[in-house]
Amino acid sequence: MFFDAQFWPFLIAITLLTMSPGVDTLLVIRNTTRGGVHDGMLTSLAICCGLFVHATVSALGISIILLQSAWAFGLLKLAGAVYLVWLGLQSLISARRGALLPVAGVSGPRTRVGSWVPLREGFLSNVLNPKTVVFYMAFLPQFIAPGDPALAKSLWLAGVHFVIANLWQIAIALMVGRAGKWLARRWVSRSLDGLTGTVMVGFGIKLALEQRPT
Repeated sequence: MFFDAQFWPFLIAITLLTMSPGVDTLLVIRNTTRGGVHDGMLTSLAICCGLFVHATVSALGISIILLQSAWAFGLLKLAGAVYLVWLGLQSLISARRGALLPVAGVSGPRTRVGSWVPLREGFLSNVLNPKTVVFYMAFLPQFIAPGDPALAKSLWLAGVHFVIANLWQIAIALMVGRAGKWLARRWVSRSLDGLTGTVMVGFGIKLALEQRPT
């Protein structure tokens, strides 16, 4: 059931999709520059934990209800959009202040936050993204045979996605961490914060304005 003929096409497809830049990548980069590789890894872990929520929702058919109900889908979409805009505004405020990026291994001021902060940000960013709900509902059933237990197979596929996404995002965090001295320059920190914040706000606004799928 798990390593059947449908598994390998899934593995290829999910690997390519994971490597496509998106909100998850931006958030890992943002939090790595804020608190070092440790924060980036925690963010990645939390983002990927959200995949199991979406897999369960998809398997139980709740996502169908969200798509069928305009107010429920709209509420979820608005919550995700508002959260992305809020994260983006935090980066824009940081860019305006011009604080140095707290890159691991570089001396200077560092934004110290508890481990729960990147965990919360990563998890909520993923769970509140209705695109992931729609994606899992449309994507996972293609790799689940009629005789397979839907919930077990969905969680298995989400587990594979969890491993791949974590490896990719942690690699990104390590690359950002190794660029410490360059990233610690004030103009670089302001530019990166400004760019990240602008893109996140743009993602949030775009998400809020998108039409509900039919």
